Amino acid sequence: MLFAMLILPCMDAIAKYMAVYEGMSPGQVTFYRFFFQLVSTAPLLLSAGGLRAFYPKRLWPNILRGVLLAAAALFFFVSVKYMPLADVFAIYFVEPFILTCLSALLLRERVGWRRWSAIAVGFGGAMVVIQPSFAVFGLTSLLPVACAFLFACYLFLNRAVGSADPPLTMQTIAGIGGTLFMAAVIAVGNGLGAADFEPSLPQSALGWVLVIALGTISGWGHLLVVKAFQAAPISLLAPFHYFEIVSATALGYIVFGDFPTPSKWLGILVIVASGLYIIWRERQAQKQKRA
Repeated sequence: MLFAMLILPCMDAIAKYMAVYEGMSPGQVTFYRFFFQLVSTAPLLLSAGGLRAFYPKRLWPNILRGVLLAAAALFFFVSVKYMPLADVFAIYFVEPFILTCLSALLLRERVGWRRWSAIAVGFGGAMVVIQPSFAVFGLTSLLPVACAFLFACYLFLNRAVGSADPPLTMQTIAGIGGTLFMAAVIAVGNGLGAADFEPSLPQSALGWVLVIALGTISGWGHLLVVKAFQAAPISLLAPFHYFEIVSATALGYIVFGDFPTPSKWLGILVIVASGLYIIWRERQAQKQKRA
């Protein structure tokens, strides 16, 4: 999980580089992210289980996983085209709060006043980051929140799918779902004349290397996440998500010269502290149930 969290921001840095320096639309970048994820995992699945391995026990939930992940990635990639990487990640980290809310509303899990207070404080920290970004980028600064909501739904669905299928099968089928979804989105978006959905091919050898690396990192990174969630409880793994801010900030500074302001660091600190408190409270609640 730790290794996945440190390498997955490389995928987002590539997406930003392709949009800013290679002139590729975020929609097309998102398509390549899922297409080359499929290319990187399908041969392994074929060699391991043959054609029968492409028929999972839970086909449609796994395809829906790919659609949710593709929609979340699209919002994220549009965000990083216009905003600094660390800012987008900081706002995106409201995802644990959204997941806790979904668990309370849909699964009727008991969430005490301490966790509700931490959620409120965490969203307040997000507003500290969003406010100056909103003044510069407008509604685009809210796209990471939409991404966080969709990714929380994706994780919520992971709980439902469970371990009925091997991780490699889950990632490959999700790659099929994401690829088909993004092909449809690009067709519709480009038909409406939206610049962020313009179809294109990489314009350089470096561009081809980067989009192939994009899909490979996403495929193997999320495969590590799926295997981690099958090997350990969510409460143990959730804190590792915050390591993404480390590599995202480093990449943003090294590649693009972006570095969060002191006020944004304050917002990031509030978000991370609130998230870690919620995770700790969930662990305590689980211990009390077992007792």
